[in-house]
Amino acid sequence: MKFNRIVIKVGSHVLTEDGAVAKERMRDLVGLIAQVMQKGTEVILVSSGAVSAGYTVLPLDRKSVGNKQVLAAIGQPLLLKMYQEKFARYNILCSQVLLSAADLDSKKRTHLAQVAIDNLLANKVVPIINENDVIATEELVFGDNDQLSAYVAYNFDAELLVILSDIDAYYDKNPREYSDAKPLQLVSSISKEEMCAEVTPNSEFATGGIVTKLKSADFLLKHNKKMFLSTGFNLYDIRSFLIDGIQKGGTLFAKA
Repeated sequence: MKFNRIVIKVGSHVLTEDGAVAKERMRDLVGLIAQVMQKGTEVILVSSGAVSAGYTVLPLDRKSVGNKQVLAAIGQPLLLKMYQEKFARYNILCSQVLLSAADLDSKKRTHLAQVAIDNLLANKVVPIINENDVIATEELVFGDNDQLSAYVAYNFDAELLVILSDIDAYYDKNPREYSDAKPLQLVSSISKEEMCAEVTPNSEFATGGIVTKLKSADFLLKHNKKMFLSTGFNLYDIRSFLIDGIQKGGTLFAKA
């Protein structure tokens, strides 16, 4: 399966380990992106991790939204610097693009962002998009860039959104509660009930977890685009899917 343009979203659970940025996972991710680009596919990266990067140099209490805003402001340039160093090993340039949901609600601002992204990709530069965490308090409380990445895929004309998460696939029931839960390889529709699970900051499976991912998948399915959900702790499944065209694990959300 060949894609002209994809969006890869990596969550903070994947990019963070023991309160710091997981550099080895970031290195593996950048290596995968370099491989995908070699196949002629353009890649937009939506990356969480700014708050965690900020925490490594200023360990404030992260329960406070105000402190998270401070950490995001400090951490965003640190995160970009880490990406720049790792992409440089492949002679690839990367860039920072901060967006908010409001930017994609405005036709004028969306068009300006589309032109910028197209120009970056035309010059083989990887756009690294993040929610503007310093002012986006809702994302800091509940989100993890899942829905932002779906809007990015839709507005910037990508055929596929890849979400790399601490969840390795979508299951027929919650695998953390039921030992007989089975991963679903292909999902072509999502019911309202599946997207109405209670959203609380204390449940990893519900917030920045499966609910926001299902909402992203539903949005893309309605716009005839695909989404692939896979683990980001190792990239075996997503590498197989993107590089070899073989689905060994993960869940593909696509119209039947």
